Amino acid sequence: MAKVLQTPTKSVLQSRWSERLPLREQSSPDFLSRKTPRNTPGCNNDRFIPARKNVDMDLATLLLAKENSVAASPKNEEYKKQLAGNMLRENDGNSRILSFSSKPPPPPEGFENPRKALYTQNVTSPVKSKKMFRHIPQAPERTLDAPELLDDYYLNLLDWSSTNIVAIALGNTVYLWDASTSSIEELMTVGDEGPVTSVCWAPDGQYIAVGLNNADVQLWDSQSLRQVRSLKGHSARVGALAWNGGPILSTGGRDNSIINHDVRIREHITSRMIAHEQEVCGLKWAPGGQRLASGGNDNLLHIWDIAAGSTQGPTPYLHRMDDHQAAVKALAWCPFQANLLASGGGTADRCIKFWNTSTGACVNSIDTQSQVCALQWSKHEKEIVSSHGFSQNQLCLWKYPSMVKMTELTGHTSRVLHLAQSPDGYTVASAAGDETLRFWQVFGSPDVAKVPAKVKLTDSRSALHSRNIRSPRDRVNLHRQTASYAFCIRYDHRPSVDPNTTLEGKITTINPENPGIVDPFCKTSSK
Repeated sequence: MAKVLQTPTKSVLQSRWSERLPLREQSSPDFLSRKTPRNTPGCNNDRFIPARKNVDMDLATLLLAKENSVAASPKNEEYKKQLAGNMLRENDGNSRILSFSSKPPPPPEGFENPRKALYTQNVTSPVKSKKMFRHIPQAPERTLDAPELLDDYYLNLLDWSSTNIVAIALGNTVYLWDASTSSIEELMTVGDEGPVTSVCWAPDGQYIAVGLNNADVQLWDSQSLRQVRSLKGHSARVGALAWNGGPILSTGGRDNSIINHDVRIREHITSRMIAHEQEVCGLKWAPGGQRLASGGNDNLLHIWDIAAGSTQGPTPYLHRMDDHQAAVKALAWCPFQANLLASGGGTADRCIKFWNTSTGACVNSIDTQSQVCALQWSKHEKEIVSSHGFSQNQLCLWKYPSMVKMTELTGHTSRVLHLAQSPDGYTVASAAGDETLRFWQVFGSPDVAKVPAKVKLTDSRSALHSRNIRSPRDRVNLHRQTASYAFCIRYDHRPSVDPNTTLEGKITTINPENPGIVDPFCKTSSK
């Protein structure tokens, strides 16, 4: 007989649940008694997502972000920096890895400042004219004979006055040559007290001081050709003279002393300066007339202040410079810088040095490779000309302060002992041991500014030959009319394509009893 399955009764189910859950109030299982919730007004819960109102979203987001993170350590951070520095060296490891274009160029300097960028543009304009070097004639404008010119380095025998008259001492005689008219006058001649050892024009151009071998200094009037007075005080020859721009005349002699004379008063010696150990061969006053530079055969250069002068005793010097290695004769004060002095040394030194006389410091020095005999500054440009001895016996033109040699002028056959500058500042006269006096247009020409831009060649040639200074018929007397011989100028006309070529003049002797016109191309004649 088949069994029939019967459904358990309620009492049986309750007994089973009660065994599992002791000490509790018996109830049906939660999942059996739970019903599907209905939509309740104001409740947006989803059956798959628990209610969000009971969840802290900020905390959940933080935990989610840090779920897979590892706590940073100083060791890891240092490793990352080293790795970035080795792999990405540009920009401290912050540069891009995949960069397919070049880095843009940096902005121009001063880009942030509009004015600076504006003023740095077009510094040199292509249309700006370039300053060209002027033409410097290589031949002397004129050459005169100077017989009996003493070949003595320590003397000063040439000077050019403010009235355009050149004074030169030849032996025992001083001659005056007028550069405007080419006329010659004999100023004075001495006997046993000679020879003449120095000449120097006063600033007014009328009076001239003459130093003699017998230690006297004579003051002469060039207009009346007579001696005004005689100044004594030295015990040996006077080889250096200098005016301070006024009535004070400074004299330097072989007795190693320098004396300041006031030519207006009877007791003319106002101060005496003793500092050199050998002969004083160079004296120059500064343009202001307050400071005096002196050079000697003891290789020393001194700067003196006139305010410190006194008749009570020797005047102390302001500065002493001992950088030269030979006698210091060449001295020249700069016309455009009051405290700048140029000095030149002898054969063992060969240097031109520039000094700041306010401090006594040497600001520049250049080796000329030959004895420096004289110096002259330009009045128009920052240039200086120097004359030299063996071996070239040349004149050199220098550009200051670079000291670039602009040109060399040759022609003298012996050392060029003396230099003098014309009043207009364009022409320089040089006297050498070869007994010649030459005139050079070193510092330009005053006619350049007057000549139009376009000049016909014929006008240029006619103007060249019409100048009196180049006339082949000029005649001058360098000695007294009672002398047994006289001199005239002979010019060598050299054909040249360049119309600016100058003509060279020479001196020839003629017989005064038969003063016929000397042919410009004939040989030198003598009695």
